[in-house]
Amino acid sequence: MKKYWTLLMLLLAGFNLAAQAGTGEKVIRISTDETDLIYSTAPNGRLYQVYLGDKLKNEADIKHLSPFAKMGSDGSAGQRGWEIYMTSGAEDYFEPALMVKHADGNMSTILTYVSSEQKEIDGNATETVITLKDDQYPLQVVLHYMAFKKENVIKTWTEISHQEKKPVVLGRYASSIIYFERPSYYLTEFNGDWAKEMNMTTQQLQYGKKILDTKLGTRAAMHMYPFFELGMNQPAQEHQGEVVLGTIAWTGNYRFTFEVDNIGNLRVISGINPYASNYELPAGVPFQTPEFIFTRSTEGKGQASRNLHAWARNYQLKDGKGDRMTLLNNWENTSFKFDEKILSTLMGEAKNLGVDMFLLDDGWFGNKYPRNDDHAGLGDWQAMKSKLPHGVPFLVKEAKKAGVKFGIWIEPEMVNPKSELAEKHPDWIIKLPNRKTYYYRNQLVLDLANPEVQDFVFGVVDNLLTENPEIAFFKWDCNSPITNIYSPYLKEKQEHIYVDYVRGLYNVLDRIQAKYPKLMMMLCSGGGARCDYGALKYFTEFWASDDTDPVERLYIQWGFSQFFPMKAICAHVTNWNPRTSVKFRLDVAMMCKLGFDIGLQEMAADDLKFCQEAIRNYNRLKPAILDGDFYRLVSPYEGNHTSVMSVGADKSKAVLYAYDIHPRFAEDLYPVRLQGLDPDKMYKVEEINLMPGKTSTFRGNGQVYSGDYLMKVGLRVFTTRATNSRVFELTAQ
Repeated sequence: MKKYWTLLMLLLAGFNLAAQAGTGEKVIRISTDETDLIYSTAPNGRLYQVYLGDKLKNEADIKHLSPFAKMGSDGSAGQRGWEIYMTSGAEDYFEPALMVKHADGNMSTILTYVSSEQKEIDGNATETVITLKDDQYPLQVVLHYMAFKKENVIKTWTEISHQEKKPVVLGRYASSIIYFERPSYYLTEFNGDWAKEMNMTTQQLQYGKKILDTKLGTRAAMHMYPFFELGMNQPAQEHQGEVVLGTIAWTGNYRFTFEVDNIGNLRVISGINPYASNYELPAGVPFQTPEFIFTRSTEGKGQASRNLHAWARNYQLKDGKGDRMTLLNNWENTSFKFDEKILSTLMGEAKNLGVDMFLLDDGWFGNKYPRNDDHAGLGDWQAMKSKLPHGVPFLVKEAKKAGVKFGIWIEPEMVNPKSELAEKHPDWIIKLPNRKTYYYRNQLVLDLANPEVQDFVFGVVDNLLTENPEIAFFKWDCNSPITNIYSPYLKEKQEHIYVDYVRGLYNVLDRIQAKYPKLMMMLCSGGGARCDYGALKYFTEFWASDDTDPVERLYIQWGFSQFFPMKAICAHVTNWNPRTSVKFRLDVAMMCKLGFDIGLQEMAADDLKFCQEAIRNYNRLKPAILDGDFYRLVSPYEGNHTSVMSVGADKSKAVLYAYDIHPRFAEDLYPVRLQGLDPDKMYKVEEINLMPGKTSTFRGNGQVYSGDYLMKVGLRVFTTRATNSRVFELTAQ
């Protein structure tokens, strides 16, 4: 009898799975205008990726895509194992997306398909929600996908929850896993350090795993950046070939795993780095992963970048469609040595220069422990009476009197041991209780897992804006990774610290966003060590590097442009590399969100006049520069010159930049072929940003060309002069 009931139950289970799949399989199609990501159920009740590639024109062809080819004869998963969210502890041999230790100690999870739904959002995006469950435990995984049709971008994240009697422990909790089946794969990664951000290197992926990750907690992108490029069958090319660009929206430890299996298929797993982060999850509390964002292109990484740029401006970047303010910062000019008189003078200089705002940098706060260098004062956010006897309100009034907006620097997540905050609240600081303390840049990190600390950090911004509602801008810095890793608040749950810190930060930023929705903020982290789309939901822009040497910036900005629109990347004119001209420095910064951090009183009269005219040009051309399509034309990695251009949305205006880095004697100078123009329009080409009294030496200056000619033949815009630059305005006639 027992055997009979067992057989009957197996037959019923098989019948239910078949009914669930209908006559064949349950097919889920996630589409943009150019890409299809297709999942399908198999007879074992699980959900498999069966396609990721160019959008299929004929709906009927989808029936030919089947997971059956990936199944063993007994219905179990074969070696290819393309499950939508691969788990550990069962029959798969490779890296999982999910690893769970159940309340009873069982380390296995098998997810079966439950349901899915799709809905249209704003006419351009489709949200798909797929629910899976464990076949033996009350564990549920909900996968979310947002497909942005015009931008050809898909973002995906995961929610994990359960109803077991005791907490479960998550050992892996990826945001996404996607698969590719190509003859070969080439990975471009981005690495660096302070003042040498965004170096690009490419390698072919071979059998086994390649991991890109960080364990720094706060300055997560200091050494390895949270993006990647995949070239299919060849290294990712600028203008041709199949490429995938991916990034994670998380301001903390992340990990990308690229694993080529025994038959040459590639799985890409993206999410929070599980290093030292086993997460204990109570019943009924969903664990939500950060968003993984990716785009495909069969026209090279240039088009893939433009996909991400458009998506970011439209959907992710704070005030992505809004304007950006030019500014004058005092840091390179004064460092910590300033007073009210000096700052008032600089505000007048900002107005004379023609920028929108004056930004006061580090060194304005602390009284018991004055912030006269980086050893003291962090945490004590009161104006220093010896420097600013009339406080911040006086500075806001002085800026208004000068005719510019006022912005201010803060580093609210950090604390110096020499501070009143450290004396009053040692329990708010991430610090080991029983070991010698290691100080990175003479400071420690506040414990944002603690709600009281979140209140304090929110209060730094809130108090300044309550007292000074006309503050227009914050530069939010973060100069230390998490060191001495111990949270007094979390106590026995220390493995939660990396995750809960970032969640605490987002709680603070959510509160700021809710109360001050129009506040503009720059994301900074000792240079470009914070540059992710998780944080950029709250920030209008980010500081790419403290290295403002214009030659180095050509490489840094080339790298960041792979993933971010120009209006998100801050670039300042400074005195770094004074061997270069002010014109060259400004022309390099002008391709991005423009600012200045330079002493104007020492500047030659012609240089100042040039800057004033260039700012007028920049303001006039902002729609093309900040909101247009960005094209990388000639790479600095491939020679002694580089060139980029921005094309306005209606293709009536474009800006072309040409930079000679270190030309060799008598080298051949080839024409630069432009991109993105209307081939049927006629364009007048005029060189702008000329030094006072100088005329253009470009032979085609003032002439009119067809867009077709400019894109097929091009212009000879390079010279043999070292660190020389040219900027051209193209206007449709």
